[in-house]
Amino acid sequence: MSNWNVLWKFGGILLLAYVIVVGFGTPLQPGLVEASPDRLVPGPVTLELHAVGQPFADEVGSTDGHRLILRSGTDLIDTRLIEVAPHRVQAEVTIPEQMPSPALDAFLFTPATGTLFLGNAFFVEGAGSGPVADEFKAKAPDERSPDLGFSFPYQPNIMESIRNLLWHVPMWFAMFFVMGIGFVASLMQLRTDRIEWDHRGEAAVRTGLVFGLLGLATGSLWARWTWGAWWVSDPQLNGALVTVLLYTGYLILRAAMSDDERVGRLSAVYNVFAFVMLVILLMVLPRYTESLHPGKDGNPGFNSYDLDNSLRAVFYPAVIGWGALCYWMYTLRLRMNRAEHRLLTK
Repeated sequence: MSNWNVLWKFGGILLLAYVIVVGFGTPLQPGLVEASPDRLVPGPVTLELHAVGQPFADEVGSTDGHRLILRSGTDLIDTRLIEVAPHRVQAEVTIPEQMPSPALDAFLFTPATGTLFLGNAFFVEGAGSGPVADEFKAKAPDERSPDLGFSFPYQPNIMESIRNLLWHVPMWFAMFFVMGIGFVASLMQLRTDRIEWDHRGEAAVRTGLVFGLLGLATGSLWARWTWGAWWVSDPQLNGALVTVLLYTGYLILRAAMSDDERVGRLSAVYNVFAFVMLVILLMVLPRYTESLHPGKDGNPGFNSYDLDNSLRAVFYPAVIGWGALCYWMYTLRLRMNRAEHRLLTK
């Protein structure tokens, strides 16, 4: 084994070890997740907000520097904090008799972690429509930009599951990469009719299918957490499933024609067709249809709103690490194909 082979293989293993340790060990930035009671009526009331991620206060936190403000339309309503804990605040507020909107957004200003936001945290029943009276109005404090250290960004629907970005997306990248190798190998097989290219194409498809199935599994888990179902009618998900089924058909075709001398060329034609469909189903069609996936149909991608420097520092090594592992598996399968061919032709 050459020094280069040792370098990239063990380098890939080290990158994946780094991704696992840092991916699970990095704290999540704080974010508000729950408010109670969610239904309010005009008059005095005690509110409670809960958060996840990094603590925004000490274990026995002082209310100094912390402030909770509610927003109705464009009007701000002041509150009085009575308790601040690492992931919870309690406040007293008098709900006005009239407000621009019955829906109240919550803004928690903290000295350690900046501003936390929860949209539509409360809903007021029985209030009239109109501007908030001056005695209830508040003025927002100055924005702060605290140093949260090395931490992953908080997103309301994704929360802790944002760590799956380090597994789900790189696995599909790895599948694209190795299926691209198979596509080129099949084109060369059709051009030269050499068995070596057939070995490469078959090894690429087998390896790519492993990562395609892993991508479907991690995607289904993510969908269950963020969308509330193991599977939804989304063009990206449906396209991924059809793609995996297409490549499964490639293996079925080869198994059915194992004794036919045309298996190499027919498999190559099928593989070229499957890769073209892979590009259409996963890269073209979802961009022109409504999709829940980031980066599709106006839905911003991760790079646009939450792939910050901390997440990039783990995501890019994950892409390289999973790609290296995928290529390593491909080379092992290729060696098996070559060895099997030599045994059968002796």
